[in-house]
Amino acid sequence: MAVEAILDVREIDQSLVSYIWVQYHWRNHYILWYPSLFCGLKNITFPTANLWMPDLTIEERIDKDKETKSPYLLIHWYGGVEYTNEQVVTTACRMHVYKFPFDVQRCNITFKSIMHADNEIKLVYNKNNESMTNLTRSMMWNQYEWMFEDLTSTNKSSIMYPHQTAVVYTITMRRRSDLYIANFICPVLFFLVLDLASFLIPDAGGEKLSFKVTVLLAVTVLQLILNDILPSSSNKVPLIAIYCIGIFTLMLLSLLETIVMMYLIEKDSAAHHNETDEEQNLSVNCGDKWCKANFHSCVRGKKSSDCASVCDESADETQSVTKERSNNKLTDVPLGLEEVSDELREIGKTISLLIGNRKEEKFGYWAKMLK
Repeated sequence: MAVEAILDVREIDQSLVSYIWVQYHWRNHYILWYPSLFCGLKNITFPTANLWMPDLTIEERIDKDKETKSPYLLIHWYGGVEYTNEQVVTTACRMHVYKFPFDVQRCNITFKSIMHADNEIKLVYNKNNESMTNLTRSMMWNQYEWMFEDLTSTNKSSIMYPHQTAVVYTITMRRRSDLYIANFICPVLFFLVLDLASFLIPDAGGEKLSFKVTVLLAVTVLQLILNDILPSSSNKVPLIAIYCIGIFTLMLLSLLETIVMMYLIEKDSAAHHNETDEEQNLSVNCGDKWCKANFHSCVRGKKSSDCASVCDESADETQSVTKERSNNKLTDVPLGLEEVSDELREIGKTISLLIGNRKEEKFGYWAKMLK
């Protein structure tokens, strides 16, 4: 047997579609003639329906209804019969996709008799594996996705009656991984790099969150494509599936981190707005002037009426001081104004310090948590 083409390897169905060349030889003792008596004729072709043929079949074949046979036999003068056939066969093959797409598959094509036992038909096969491999490489005209490695032959015996010896040809082939590296492995890795680069996007708007969701959906689409390729009956989880799950997990954690960050930023901003509203609501109107203090930052432990009274007292005190200074010399006015302005400046600094400390304490808490 020789393999002329590896047409398809269906991982999901665990089957091999190949184009093989098979040649049978056997001896028919009832056929004999001398070429010298028949014009030097040494061989003739004869219809297969009129002579006996061994009932050999392929054990792993799953498309027996599509089997095609050559209609002629080649008969030699000494009784040797030769049957040659080329056909497309679909055989079952157990796939091992743990190292996908760097896997090596070995598929068997087993020839055996349907009815005859070993005492009726003895199968003899070519044990020179190197010659069969070289023959296959010389005849190979299409390898599709797979690269042919070698072809070996052996035999096996059945344990059930009748005892039959089968000839097993093992086709070893290696997958071309370049296409999967370029179209699958590298894009998934690039998506992970994009997800890491998204940490440079500002957290203020929603662009970062939408970008991460888009990248995560792209990886999900690639996982669905991978699910259509790999067989579900694999004994081990393929390495490429572990690779995709790991990257998907990292991107999922990154997305959750972004959601938490945006939540904390919004919470910090809400606390800042509440502080501003509280200051505006607790402002006290002192006649023509506004007292810029609130309940917590101006005078702790006092009521707003107390604050208002302080403002009134300071206003009355200012008026009295002004009247007294006006009765005195004009040169004393600047000195009194400077003293009042110094006092107001000290009060303003104290109030600003208290308000600033409280703002920083409230507004910067979740920012520190984010860092």
